Amino acid sequence: MKERILVTSALPYANGPIHFGHIAGAYLPADIFVRFQRLCGADIIYICGTDEHGVPITISAEKEGISPKEYVDKYHKVIKGIFDNFNIKFDNFSRTTTKQHYELAQDFFMDLLRKNLIRPRVSSQYFCEKCDKFLADRYVRGICPKCGAENARGDECTSCGAWLDVMEIKEAKCGICGSKPVIKETKHWYLQLQEFSDKLDKWLDSKTNWKENVKTFMKSMIKEGLRERAITRDLKWGVPLPLENTEGKVLYVWFDAPIGYISITKEWAIKMGKPEEWKKYWLDKNTRIIHFIGKDNIPFHCIVWPSLIMGQDIDYNLPSEVPANEFYNLEGRQFSKSEGWYIDIDDFFSKYNTDSIRYAIAANAPESKDSEFTWKDFQLRNNSELANIFGNFAYRTMAFIEKYMDGVIPNTGASSEATKKVLKESAKLIDEIHSNYSKFEVRKACFNIMELGRLANKFYDTEAPWSTRKDNMEKCRLTMETCCILISRLAFVSFPIIPDSAEKLWKMLGNITKLEMISWDNIKKINPAGQKLNNPEILFKRIEDADIEIEVNKLYKRGEKKKKTSKKTAGVFEPVTIEDFKKISLKVGEILVAEPIEKSKKLLKLKVLIGKEERQIVAGIAEYYKPDALINKKVVIVANLEPAKIFGVKSEGMLLAARADNMLKLVTIEGELPNGSNIG
Repeated sequence: MKERILVTSALPYANGPIHFGHIAGAYLPADIFVRFQRLCGADIIYICGTDEHGVPITISAEKEGISPKEYVDKYHKVIKGIFDNFNIKFDNFSRTTTKQHYELAQDFFMDLLRKNLIRPRVSSQYFCEKCDKFLADRYVRGICPKCGAENARGDECTSCGAWLDVMEIKEAKCGICGSKPVIKETKHWYLQLQEFSDKLDKWLDSKTNWKENVKTFMKSMIKEGLRERAITRDLKWGVPLPLENTEGKVLYVWFDAPIGYISITKEWAIKMGKPEEWKKYWLDKNTRIIHFIGKDNIPFHCIVWPSLIMGQDIDYNLPSEVPANEFYNLEGRQFSKSEGWYIDIDDFFSKYNTDSIRYAIAANAPESKDSEFTWKDFQLRNNSELANIFGNFAYRTMAFIEKYMDGVIPNTGASSEATKKVLKESAKLIDEIHSNYSKFEVRKACFNIMELGRLANKFYDTEAPWSTRKDNMEKCRLTMETCCILISRLAFVSFPIIPDSAEKLWKMLGNITKLEMISWDNIKKINPAGQKLNNPEILFKRIEDADIEIEVNKLYKRGEKKKKTSKKTAGVFEPVTIEDFKKISLKVGEILVAEPIEKSKKLLKLKVLIGKEERQIVAGIAEYYKPDALINKKVVIVANLEPAKIFGVKSEGMLLAARADNMLKLVTIEGELPNGSNIG
């Protein structure tokens, strides 16, 4: 029986184009997995679509002077075009503004309401009088009550990752206009997440094969205690609340968005002419449901979404796996259109091979830690791996056969110790690549594909067909036949990552059947011997240093231009008097102890000696300094800062540090200056 799998990727938000970082996190890994599973004969479909509700869309539409519907129509088309550029194929790419989706989202709401898992209550909420609207949690900015980070969002702190209650935010301000909001009462409906804690915990324990980062994050959230979350908003744009006297109330975008996975599958079934076909994927317990997401979506896909499913009258399937990836950056910084730190996708695809970028992203995928795109790495992956190892082996083999064997792959019916060995080793690599794809390990798959290429090149060089052609034609023919078997295997195992190039290579061998129709079970048996080659050509062109230099300069110039034109230009501050400055007490302190703070990736707890006084200071430097490397360092302390609690830990001062882009360096003191010495 074929394995049945439904794959989704996080629905891209229709509030602008997506970038390479999004592709690396949720879409390319899914596309690779789907292509691989089809080679294995699985009954698999890939579902996605644009997420089209929420406050950001209404604000952006207002700025452009168009309706929210016109706005999302535009970006639905833009986003689909970007996926087409990356050769990412969906069985159905739809949206959350369909009638079918509205009805299903409302059904979900009503099932939960009837079970008392959604409860209404009047609450205090921030209202911006200048913008004349209630502010959704994410549109409130302020100081995080957990770690003290500035510019935390009302629903989440991007510094420490904590889920927040918007009313806990300190020094709240409107995230749209920056003014101070007032508090007004409004009625909303709340999902009782705490009611699902035990079920979620038990369900999570059954997921032994999940990524550790996902399980750890979920376990931590459940342990800290889940609490009710508002799932409605005061807004006209969205799925209307299916209750009387609730005009102007809509479902929160993160309530309705994941329901899109089901509504889009239903739409796919209707398009297929089989309206009930969706049930095979969402109701049959033999189906695997796999959600590909970025790590910022873990709470919603692994806590909120399963809770919504658990509260339904219909017994929908829960996610089988959620292979969340880390962040993918650009040249050491986060992708940012507003800061000019991005790659122009249209310009990129007018110059470079789609498969080259698919491979470069996959080979450095952010599977277990953050990774990044750099132009030099892209050049290296293309030139050293795709062109030199992969493409060069295929081209020199086929060029040799064209020149000396009339373009016909030899059919010897023979073997040797050397050919047996190389085919056995390549078969072992095929099995490893199968395992890599199965476990969502595309980085390892890329490495092993290149290992197969290296193995093939070594065999070619060792057997030296240019020499045996002169004195041992039988051996030469056997060598070239074996090389074409290796080309077949290379084309096949690389197809999920570089589909166009792999298909082109497959056809060069004279194959008529499409590569995607070949079964993984049969690839070790395939021998193209006797086939006439079909116009061999170079698959990957080299990218020159001058091309890369132009791209890097363009990126940095654009980034610098954005900085200069920004209203908040770096280095421009409101002046202070010398008397103001004298109020700050800067002293030399020596770090005695440094240790991480549990559940925080960014904070360290320090014991610092200032003169004869020992202070405890919490510092957000864990990403830049190992605790052991800080011991005995003499640093500069703001000694008269009012004590505060950061992430629940008392902090009695602040360390001075310099920051630039993704770098941070502590201000340290050299020489014999004693602890407690005044600075300034």
